Amino acid sequence: MSRIVSKATPDAGIESIRPALDPGLSRARWSLLGIFLLNGITMSSWLARIPSVRDALGMTPKDLGFVLLAGAVGALVTVTLAGPIVNRFGGRAAMLASTGFFAAALVLLGVGPATGSVPLLAAGIFLNGAAFSLGNVPMNVESASVERRTGRTILPQFHAAFSIGAVVGSLVGAACAAGDVPVLVQFVGTAVVATVWRLVSIPMFVHATLPRPRVEARLGDAGPDGVEAAAVLHPRSRRVRLGAALGAWREPRTLLIGLVIMAAALSEGSANDWLSLAVVDGFDQTEAVGAVVFGAFVGAMTVMRLLGTRLIDRYGRVTVLRVSGVASIGGLLLFGFAPNLALAGVGVVAWGLGAALAVPIGIAAASDEPMQAASRVSVVSAFSSMASLAAPPLLGIAAEAMGARHALVLIVVAMVVSVLLSTKVAPLVAGERPAPLAGPDGGAPVPPTGRRAEGSGADEASLDDDARPEDAGVGAPDATAKPDQVVTHHAVPSTLRTRRRRAVRRHGATDPAPSGSTSHRREETPA
Repeated sequence: MSRIVSKATPDAGIESIRPALDPGLSRARWSLLGIFLLNGITMSSWLARIPSVRDALGMTPKDLGFVLLAGAVGALVTVTLAGPIVNRFGGRAAMLASTGFFAAALVLLGVGPATGSVPLLAAGIFLNGAAFSLGNVPMNVESASVERRTGRTILPQFHAAFSIGAVVGSLVGAACAAGDVPVLVQFVGTAVVATVWRLVSIPMFVHATLPRPRVEARLGDAGPDGVEAAAVLHPRSRRVRLGAALGAWREPRTLLIGLVIMAAALSEGSANDWLSLAVVDGFDQTEAVGAVVFGAFVGAMTVMRLLGTRLIDRYGRVTVLRVSGVASIGGLLLFGFAPNLALAGVGVVAWGLGAALAVPIGIAAASDEPMQAASRVSVVSAFSSMASLAAPPLLGIAAEAMGARHALVLIVVAMVVSVLLSTKVAPLVAGERPAPLAGPDGGAPVPPTGRRAEGSGADEASLDDDARPEDAGVGAPDATAKPDQVVTHHAVPSTLRTRRRRAVRRHGATDPAPSGSTSHRREETPA
């Protein structure tokens, strides 16, 4: 628990109350930063040795492309199951499983080239993608939880740590390649270090993704905090549990946030795969120059992720996402049509600055409701995996027809879509809950409640009576919430409201809540 201390405010001459920093929160934050850094190192150290792996197996570019798709397939298969796994078994179990997958993947990535076995290499690439996806969901949910408990935007800093790790991993891979270190030795050593690092760090940051409690309370019973028991937690309600796990796939807001993250993944992933090649072929430069330009892209992303937290706190998610999208569009167009490399380099920097914050903003938006964060983060992460699966072959076909530099301009279409959908990342406030396309039991969807902190018109709806606390009047104020601060009043889950209404129609009335109970049950009397 955070310790409450007073802080003098010179202007007003009074004292304000603020939470003191919890040492456990600080440990969680730094251990998460270390895990993101480690993931970047692991990924880039493998990518930097791909030329050595290709030469050891005598693979053509076409063969290598098909083998690399195994990673995207593993990521896509695993990410669809990551949310239910985290909800059922908890983030610690998911992270431990991810650690085991990482260790096995790195060993196979080294053994495959050493033995001349393409199937072993493909298996390692598949497990590598699966490990990233399985660990990505609890890592991002825990990061969003740390951000909420800290009280300010820090999620981009975790992604900045990943970018820094990517630079370090590239340097490690380059040094090993220059020193003729066998890939088996490098990857086995990386597996040992990464496994120990993860096993030490996991207990320090897994707090928000604990397993769902097995409650025996009946539907409608009030718990210790006054919130009625929801059927989603009942161990015998398999149908409802399955509906809760898959419910995020029926929420329009979550799906649209997924499209935003898909556009961001296309932008960042295309730069990772094609930027160096586009510089070499498009401007007739050496591979060293292409690497320098790619380093400028990664550096711009890292700087913006470190500094972007203040921008999000000041201007809000929607505005920052819009400006980021416009910067990416301008940078891509400038890179694609610049007459010389110097001007194209300016476009690359603008592109990197614009691509930096879209994924952290999307993850934060998907994590607005802590109890649904794991399911929603797994959904939006699936969109990122879809982009990774589709982008390489599509851009490859376009590059054959128009060249790699001009093929990258096609990413502008995705960035325009991201700008148009920017209002969907606005924080949820006042107990707002996205309406599913269909109810968990197959019935009609429950209309959304509350409003968003940003936007107007279609983005704002009147507060539903069932989502209000008993003591809140019709005009209960909620404008005191900051634009990027999530406010909740323990809204009753839509499944519970639907079943209560059916019970009211069958029996005509419900018993009033017992004296002294803080249940949210509303009394209904027949006309």
